[in-house]
Amino acid sequence: MSLLELEHVTASYGPAQALFDVSFTVSEGEVLALMGRNGMGKSTTVKAICRMLPTGGRLRFAGRELGPLSSARAARLGLGLVPEGRRCFAPLTVRENLIAAARSGYWDLARVSSLFPRLEERRDQVAATLSGGEQQMLAIGRALMTNPRMLILDEATEGLAPLIRAEIWAALSALRTQTEMAILVIDKSLGELRAVADRAVILERGESVWQGPFSKLDSHVADRFLGV
Repeated sequence: MSLLELEHVTASYGPAQALFDVSFTVSEGEVLALMGRNGMGKSTTVKAICRMLPTGGRLRFAGRELGPLSSARAARLGLGLVPEGRRCFAPLTVRENLIAAARSGYWDLARVSSLFPRLEERRDQVAATLSGGEQQMLAIGRALMTNPRMLILDEATEGLAPLIRAEIWAALSALRTQTEMAILVIDKSLGELRAVADRAVILERGESVWQGPFSKLDSHVADRFLGV
């Protein structure tokens, strides 16, 4: 059953159109990789889903039309966003960040701390003093604390040290195998994505140009749509 549906979605930044025809679905419990070169519309697609931009076409989530909704109302349906650049609440402690938007459900402080033990170690530390990798863990934990039906990660490992990247990929693998939450992930790391993603969608100049099982994303497809 499709949890998220995009049909011929368009979006613009004022007079500049960024999405021209994006269509894909994400099923319950599925991990979908949203891919493409820089500037092809991946983050704009996330903003469209999370209602940060006016859009055309059709967007549905959990049986509801997203088009008329505000970002806050869309989030309450079960969209949990880990935005590009992390955007933690810098003056707040780790614990305060985690409980700021918490909703009751499976994910609580104990389970987030189990997924990312570093957050428990730094629970009383102000977010601004964390390393970049720790802030990324905090951003993921904060999204999980909303108990979403779908977790959206926009470049969650970009610019991080290899050891921290490995920790985050291990956490995503655990989420995939231990929960029924759908995950939409944007990343450039084909090797790591191959280990966690069920399917992939590739965007080119604001259009969805390829989609299918990740196992079918071979070197020919990668060179054509993802190569420099």
